[in-house]
Order: sequence, then C-alpha cells, then structure tokens
Amino acid sequence: MQKEKDDEKQMSAVLRTINILETLSECESSNLENLSRETELPKATLLRFLSSLSNLGYVYRDSADRYHLTLKMFSVGSKSLKYIDLISTARPFAIELCKTLGETVHMGIPQDDNAVYVLKEESSYTLRMYSRIGKIIPLYCTAIGKIFLSEMSDEELEGYLERNALKPYTAKSIRTAEGLKEELERVRKRGYSVDDEEHEEQVMCIACPIRDVGGRVVAAISVSWPVFRFNRDDFDNAVKLIKKSANKISEILGYQE
Repeated sequence: MQKEKDDEKQMSAVLRTINILETLSECESSNLENLSRETELPKATLLRFLSSLSNLGYVYRDSADRYHLTLKMFSVGSKSLKYIDLISTARPFAIELCKTLGETVHMGIPQDDNAVYVLKEESSYTLRMYSRIGKIIPLYCTAIGKIFLSEMSDEELEGYLERNALKPYTAKSIRTAEGLKEELERVRKRGYSVDDEEHEEQVMCIACPIRDVGGRVVAAISVSWPVFRFNRDDFDNAVKLIKKSANKISEILGYQE
C-alpha cells in the first residue's frame, strides 16, 4: 500500500514537471502568477518545482522574476535526433536483411553500461525471438553488446568490469574478465561478434558495427536465429550479408575506411 502511494506521488511529480516545462515552452517567459494560472498549480508548489528545475539548469529566473526555459532542454532533445536519422537510414537495410536471411534483425545503440534495441524487423516464422524496441540488453553476453565493448579503451573496459559482474545467463555465458578480453580481441580481428547461446538458450546471434563519419561505432546491427534453424554451413555467408548491410549504413552516415 505504501509503495503504491509512493509511486502515485512520484508520477504526480513527473506530470507536474512536464506540465511546467511544456507551459514555458509555449512562451518566451512567464511570471509566477501567470505560470500558476496556466499550470493550475498553487504558487508555493510551483516555486518548489521551479527551484528544482533551476538548480538542474532547465529553467532560468531573470532579474524581473520571470522564468524562461534554458537551452538545456534543446540540448537533451537534440541528442535523440542523430538516432532518428540513424533509424530511418538503417530501416531499409534491416528489412532487406530480414527478407534475405528470413530471421529477426535488430539494431542497438549503447546506453550507459548496456545496449538498447532501437530497431527491429520481425521474422515471418511462427516461432520468433522475444524482444522489443526499447529492450535493454547486457553488453558482455550479447552480439550487439560485444561490438560496443570491443571499441572501448583498456581503461574504459576496466571501468566497465569494475561496475558490472559477469553473471551467467546460460551455461555458455562468459564468466571471467580474461575470457571476455580474449573474446573482444577476436571481435576486433574479425569485424563481427557472435552470441552463441550466451544470453538466451537455443538462440544465436551475429552482429556487425555501424560507424559514423568520424569512425566511431554508434550502433550495431544483428541477426538472431533459433539454434535449430541455423545452418552452420551458412555461417560465412550470413556474416558477409550482415557486414555488407552494416557497411552500407556506415557509408550513408559518412564513414569511409
């Protein structure tokens, strides 16, 4: 019961915060009285929220006691634009790859010490992968995640290992820092990564990096198979096709080897 009350309180605070930000976005500036009327919030409550938003750098109070949105809102929002462009660029290649190989295609981007799916093209088979756009996945035991880890410097990788325990998801999961480092060296040499039932039993995955104009890995594209549907004799061809798609997307983003 207490948890439900706490959740409701937090949700109410979120909704009020968004209400204030959206109201300020509709005007150049506003004083407390007008803002209170437009947001339908008591002045005392509104002042508390404005104080927090000011401390966080999202709202500015000028010498005339008028409140303005700062450019921090634009800065935060603009960070997503590169991923919108990336998704629209990658989608046709993901669709084609899905048709050619007949299996589910994902594209993921790094998010802190994990990765998140931002694009998915579903297999036409009745038996499909359980995944969704927005799903968070670990780095050390997924094909997409290994791509991002392989791009880290030694110092960055050590920091990641200090913050993250290599807990086994399956019997095949990498469990030691040394084992992970050896695997990442193979990823760098081959230019692709493999998750062979390391994250989910009976599921294997191959991923390749997508690079931007500066050569930085901004995403990874992968294909996933139920193990019983994957023909090991077709492995090299699958890698070739996934690499080709990743390279084409990278070229459109401005990358040149």
